[in-house]
Amino acid sequence: MTISLRLNDEDTKLIKKYAEINNVSISELFRQAVIERIEDEIDLSAYKESMNEYKADPVTYSHEEVKKMLGLD
Repeated sequence: MTISLRLNDEDTKLIKKYAEINNVSISELFRQAVIERIEDEIDLSAYKESMNEYKADPVTYSHEEVKKMLGLD
């Protein structure tokens, strides 16, 4: 798949230099950046969901309690 992107000269120079310094192609740089952004948003969503669950039922367990619950003591 090919995706095109319009950039001004200043952004183009910055991106090219950054890719060069990090020894990656511009395509790989953009691919990595987009994947990282998606992963960050998934992580944030999971965090928010977990916090909502915790707020609804704020029960916590110590490391020792979890080990006992799992039969690892």
